[in-house]
Amino acid sequence: MSEMKVFSADAPDAPEQHLTDKQAMAKVLATAGVRYEQWQASAALSEQPSQDEVIAAYKADIDRLMESEGYQTVDVVSMVPDHPDKAVFRQKFLDEHRHSEDEVRFFVEGQGLFTLHIGDKVYEVLCTKGDLISVPANTPHWFDMGSQPRFVAIRLFNNTEGWVANFTGSDIASRFSRLD
Repeated sequence: MSEMKVFSADAPDAPEQHLTDKQAMAKVLATAGVRYEQWQASAALSEQPSQDEVIAAYKADIDRLMESEGYQTVDVVSMVPDHPDKAVFRQKFLDEHRHSEDEVRFFVEGQGLFTLHIGDKVYEVLCTKGDLISVPANTPHWFDMGSQPRFVAIRLFNNTEGWVANFTGSDIASRFSRLD
């Protein structure tokens, strides 16, 4: 189940809000400049769908975002618990960082915890199947896929080189919750 907790940046043990209603989550995130929406596949996916099959099933929403936001590329990434480099990949995203472009993720399957540091607030957003989150360019954030990651996600990019992180050097991420 998707959920969101909102904290004061200096109070990681005391959430000010805890939401599980996706419409309420979208409204709160919109006030912080973050896109959060739900998508439905236009066709059933096979048990282990190819990248092309996933993209085709969500083509209308992908095309809408590419046209309205100017995204240049789209791909599909997946992670499974027995991936030999899962710990390395997890660690790569756990520290606070920024991107010079939006970070757009749609969860086809599985889950991931995006944590955004916006002003004096921290937004922990547990994204699950059907959730799209778009972290605006230059927004400090971090991502946790968990110790036993399982997800399939669509990624959209402005930059044809894909994901480029600029780490802030802050230790704030270590003070907040992890996925597990």
